[in-house]
Amino acid sequence: MNIISDLYFYSSMLLFLSGLLSFCMGRKHLLLTLLSLEVLVISLFIFLYMYVLLYGEGFYFIMVFLTFSVCEGCLGLSILVSLIRCHGNDYLSSLSFLQW
Repeated sequence: MNIISDLYFYSSMLLFLSGLLSFCMGRKHLLLTLLSLEVLVISLFIFLYMYVLLYGEGFYFIMVFLTFSVCEGCLGLSILVSLIRCHGNDYLSSLSFLQW
């Protein structure tokens, strides 16, 4: 591996760990949780892209991964909009399965 690929690898790992830390620590707002999940997805995408560049296989898997990550983002935003319409805020404490 050359220096550029090492840089991408370490930056994706740092991005993944910071996203995981913000996901575990920020449990008050749904929007913050969704943003930290998107940071995790972006770091995994960078890691998968570097894997594909090094080994030359799996370009279709990256497209499937991007498709599922876009669907995950749309689903999260739709849950956020419905939560704000019903409760008026995006606190995770107001998200209870008994109320739905």
